[in-house]
Amino acid sequence: MKIYTRKGDDGTTGLYFGGRVRKDDLAPMAYGDVDEAQSAIGVARAHGRDSAELNEVLIHIERDLWILMADLATADENRHKLEPGATLVTEEMVDRLETLIDTYSARYEMPREFIVPGEHLTASYLDLARAVVRRAERSSIAAAADGSLSVKYLNRLSDLLFTLARWQEGQSVTAKSVID
Repeated sequence: MKIYTRKGDDGTTGLYFGGRVRKDDLAPMAYGDVDEAQSAIGVARAHGRDSAELNEVLIHIERDLWILMADLATADENRHKLEPGATLVTEEMVDRLETLIDTYSARYEMPREFIVPGEHLTASYLDLARAVVRRAERSSIAAAADGSLSVKYLNRLSDLLFTLARWQEGQSVTAKSVID
């Protein structure tokens, strides 16, 4: 099997369960941003390899993002074909993120000022991934189908990545502490 198909040479891309749209359509732009977020999380995971716990959390999220991309990459007329938790984002997936946020934020006092990224390598990559997820969230607002939980998931994911970054730092460097 060759990696190239030549089908996209005309500036279109295939949607999940069929159909083609321009590559600059809202859906490919949104799931492309999610793809970039998944890669950024992968970089954070690669730099946090010394933490089996972090690796487990991040690999699960990376797999969730495949589900989210399928959700975003499906035309309205084919959404009935999506399977909850396999190709459709579910409330349980969002709930899992909230549980993780609560678990990790309980391990340290939440900073009260703006954070200055860069204190810790893995935390910095998690902060970068959070920023990419926020962009994916913004582009998904226009692309997500009515009733999709993609935007909600991405919103919680950015909170979780912030929380994980602070946990990796052990103690956060805030804007106020740098200026004072």
